[in-house]
Amino acid sequence: MLIIESDGLKMFRYNKRALQALNQSLTTNNFNYTTNSSQDRAQVVIAGAGIVANSVAYHLTQSGWKDVVVLEQNKIGSGTSHFGSGTLGLFKPISHCNIIWYSIKLYKTLQENGYDLGLKQTGSISLAQTKDRLIALKRRIAYTKPAGLPSELIPPSDIHNLHPHLNTEDIVGAVWLPHDGVANPTAICTVLAKLAIENGAKYYEGVTVQKILTKNRRVYGIETDKGEIRCEYFVNCAGMWARELGLHCNPPVKIPAYPAEHYYATTPFLNIDENLPCVRDYDGYTYAREYNGGFMIGWFEKEAKPAFSGQQVPKNFKEHVKCDWNHLMPYWKRAIQRLPILETCKEPNIVNSPDNFTPDGRWIVGETPLIRNYFVACGMNGNSLQGAGGIGKAVAEWIIEGEPKQDLLPFHIQRFLAVHNSTRYLEQRIKEVVGRQYAILYPHQSEYQYARNLRASPLYGILETHGAVFGIKMAYERALYFNVNYKKGGPKPEMPPGTFFKPKFFDFMREEYLACREGVGIIDMSSFSKIEVESENMDVVSYLQRLCSNDIDVPIGHIVHTGMQNERGGYENDCMLVRQTEKSYFMVSPTSQQTRVYEWINKHLPLKSLIKLNDVTSMYTVINLVGPKSPELLNELCNTNMKFGPFLYRKVNVGYASDVMVMSFTHTGEPGYCLHVPSEYALHVYNRLMTVGRDFGIKDVGTLTQRFMRIERFIPFWAEELSSSTTPFEAGNSYNVRLDKRDNFIGKPALQYQKEKGIKKQLIFFQLNNINPDTDVWPWGGEPIYRNDEFVGSVTSAGYGFSTNKLICLGFIRRPKSSNNKVVTNDFVMSKDAKYEVDIAGKRFSVSPHIHAPILINNVSQYRKYKPTVVELNNNIPHNAL
Repeated sequence: MLIIESDGLKMFRYNKRALQALNQSLTTNNFNYTTNSSQDRAQVVIAGAGIVANSVAYHLTQSGWKDVVVLEQNKIGSGTSHFGSGTLGLFKPISHCNIIWYSIKLYKTLQENGYDLGLKQTGSISLAQTKDRLIALKRRIAYTKPAGLPSELIPPSDIHNLHPHLNTEDIVGAVWLPHDGVANPTAICTVLAKLAIENGAKYYEGVTVQKILTKNRRVYGIETDKGEIRCEYFVNCAGMWARELGLHCNPPVKIPAYPAEHYYATTPFLNIDENLPCVRDYDGYTYAREYNGGFMIGWFEKEAKPAFSGQQVPKNFKEHVKCDWNHLMPYWKRAIQRLPILETCKEPNIVNSPDNFTPDGRWIVGETPLIRNYFVACGMNGNSLQGAGGIGKAVAEWIIEGEPKQDLLPFHIQRFLAVHNSTRYLEQRIKEVVGRQYAILYPHQSEYQYARNLRASPLYGILETHGAVFGIKMAYERALYFNVNYKKGGPKPEMPPGTFFKPKFFDFMREEYLACREGVGIIDMSSFSKIEVESENMDVVSYLQRLCSNDIDVPIGHIVHTGMQNERGGYENDCMLVRQTEKSYFMVSPTSQQTRVYEWINKHLPLKSLIKLNDVTSMYTVINLVGPKSPELLNELCNTNMKFGPFLYRKVNVGYASDVMVMSFTHTGEPGYCLHVPSEYALHVYNRLMTVGRDFGIKDVGTLTQRFMRIERFIPFWAEELSSSTTPFEAGNSYNVRLDKRDNFIGKPALQYQKEKGIKKQLIFFQLNNINPDTDVWPWGGEPIYRNDEFVGSVTSAGYGFSTNKLICLGFIRRPKSSNNKVVTNDFVMSKDAKYEVDIAGKRFSVSPHIHAPILINNVSQYRKYKPTVVELNNNIPHNAL
């Protein structure tokens, strides 16, 4: 067996023969393009040879793609893969859990095939020091249980049976996870490279990728310090160097991943059982595992330090990192409190091993928005081992199949904008991203503190004086709710401490809701994506007809709510299309769709097209006027009759402002208007609305209230109900699909097939029955849904129905595993024999299912068989689409 020394730390043992075979393979591939013409091109080039890159290469070659070249600027596994805790934890959100689960299965298979990977399923213990932490753990148990993850809630008194060294005096509970474990990241990195080489991949060390070559926004090669390689695909797995490498391209690829100082310590031999479970003390921001007979202690500090501030990541980064003992001392003291045996360790070996973190703490995966065949897999957020196996498989499948084979929406690189890639922004944001890996993230109440006030509408300042408490979406400041108790000149209102129960700002939201139901509510929704689509001829119509599943060839001044589907019928965009002229449209999409939407419609432009796309998101301030008195208010300011039907558009003067686009929809299900105001007029229009609106009961309204309203009106939303794997028929949006329109559109065959054969999941509206909103934990999303004690789905969105004074939620329903028939029908959903329950933090509550949206009359919710309202323009527009 072989021991490697690095930075005073003994690295894990691994199979010596595997290393020798790897080195022999490497020495046979001299990086010399001038003498071997066959080496000047490859099908796929991968930058970096860490564990993620090697996993991509392994899975590509396993699938028969042999022409793969992997380039490493130093030595294989010498970047962040050289370090690593070696911990494998499955107790994650489902999207993460599925990928980690595959990683563990892969490592287990490799070890069974004779490779010494140090894989041990020791289990792990997640500790809770507070009641809120215990609720968070119970919620996670609830939604991981249907996925088959074994877990057990245990009292403090039972912890010593699993881990005799833990001090549990301040512990209120814990979760035992028997399938968690540890492995040797260096060995896994090595073996994946070895197997990729055996399958045909070529590895070259000491080679620096200097530039990615593109033509017509597609990769055609790369430039290195040793020469040029032509290729069809490029995968950026360069770890801490991925962001800088992304900029060496035309156009530049924005990869917002930045290294933070990341600490762990190892102790001398303490005669610790090698099968001792890992410990995650979330409230102490600490993890611990057995290591060479002692302990390895690591931290995800509440406020971390960015690494290499003010400079690029050095190639020989190990020579540039130092240990800040003053920064770490409080965490080491907490570790001693948790593991008193550490008091005997006077001089622990402290290691600063920088790792890459992303602005939201999630991996970055996928094809880049601006360049075809340029893929990214980086931003492992402190533990590349966990995700490497599953991410490598996902990226390889994506390259081979041309599309992802699993839902990767939470990790897609398209979730970012250029602003996220600013060095100063990342240095600030990374400070708190590290600690948020272990923090309690209360739903809709855990906003970032750093790198704020970057994107904002012109109304930000005045809304702040009105008591707005802001949150961010795509770096855009949005008013979540308004604290009406705020006095001008006093301390700015802040989000109160988070809770899983009724929010502390609930009463403010109720008042906002009542304004929208009885008078006028005004909501700043400027963050929504806005794109102009136009051409010099009628090509724009045929172009959009091919992209949209609804019929967009409507009269000028009309608005169409439509999806843009992929070949499987799933959503790639959910938008409003405003027909402004015969040859131009104005598209409104959700905030988080700004990058993704533009990329999707740009990718499908015809060759040599005269169609122009223009992102005008920042040019317009969007003011939603919601409520029954909205028409009267606008009449006062426009000197014209503003009572016109739903889904219509006019350009009018409001006050002294000209060319204000008024659209008759509100994103809430309530009557009203969406005003797209040229930003230079925004303050004037807002002030006029607020002044004149006093007589109509106008009130500022936040986006959290708007969210509850759209849930109550059963309006599915992007990234919660709508995704690339969800179709309009499944989401209840069949009224937006025109299978009979003359033009074919992307996804039409899949939707036709689904209409004929039936759907296998269906979005349902639920009311919770036997729950007390004042004393019980609320549903917030992700909770499992049971039908007759069998798991059938999960909650996607949840909130409070102000009209019924009940908690409500949306969720997809499938047939249970025990059923041979997989088609979901209304009869199945509404069967009298069906008893539905939602598991909220380990306690089940009865829920009533509803297939159609509630109709709210005089603040009383009455359900009836829902029929869309027919408007005279080839479109069926229901109330819930407003």
